[in-house]
Amino acid sequence: MDARALEQRAYEVIEAWNTQDVARVVECYTEDLVYVDANTRGTVNGRKAFSRYLSKLFDAWKMQWSIKEFHPFEGGNGGAFLWRARLGPVGGGPAVEIDGMDLVLLRGNLLARNEVYFDRALLAQALAA
Repeated sequence: MDARALEQRAYEVIEAWNTQDVARVVECYTEDLVYVDANTRGTVNGRKAFSRYLSKLFDAWKMQWSIKEFHPFEGGNGGAFLWRARLGPVGGGPAVEIDGMDLVLLRGNLLARNEVYFDRALLAQALAA
């Protein structure tokens, strides 16, 4: 996949995440996906486990993501992108803005590996308020 197609795919995946529709997000990933972020305490493997994780996540948080920068990998099999997210508890309370980065490896047009990096301590501010 060329750099332009990779960047377009990143925006499509972020758009899916912004819907907070579990099925739509999961469709962006391979059956044997590997996903990890600061909340998973290890890897989430496969679509079934990822669906369970997303259901809990989307039940707890209102989220809106935007891409700040995209850096494709040579060879067209993925990239890294910097993002900003606005996250707030579903039950109410103030939202926080968080900056982070995703490392993504693709297989075809689907994400096979997605590692998410951000400062989880910022979420505590939203929960404490």
